[in-house]
Amino acid sequence: MTRSKRWLGLGMASAAGILAVAAGADSIDVGKSDYQAKCVTCHGVDGKGGGPFAELLKTPVPDLTVLSRNNGGVFPHQRVYRIIDGRETIKAHGPRDMPIWGADYLARAKESARYSETPFDAEAFVQYRVMALAEYISRLQVK
Repeated sequence: MTRSKRWLGLGMASAAGILAVAAGADSIDVGKSDYQAKCVTCHGVDGKGGGPFAELLKTPVPDLTVLSRNNGGVFPHQRVYRIIDGRETIKAHGPRDMPIWGADYLARAKESARYSETPFDAEAFVQYRVMALAEYISRLQVK
């Protein structure tokens, strides 16, 4: 994907997120919905790592509510995005225990595109969903 397409996708995803927030309470909170569907089983409803599957894992589930505190008071958006997306291997992180949601989103986007008659950018869809989920996690941070 070219750099301009990537920026366009990020811009579109950002605009979609801003529009969703501006729409108010009647809009769907995509990040929250995805968190509840994909993350709660391990990270728990509150993000502290106490989901029903957490005790079955070898690696302790991180507390998502302290990411900002552990990063000098700044939410690490890029790091969280890369971890959620998971398609880029980060050797320093060691083996990956968490599912690769970027690949899951991409497969769903490509499947949807097969049935659509309108142009569809699957990568922009992935970026939007990953950013929405990362944004929701940023709202879980303890003050």
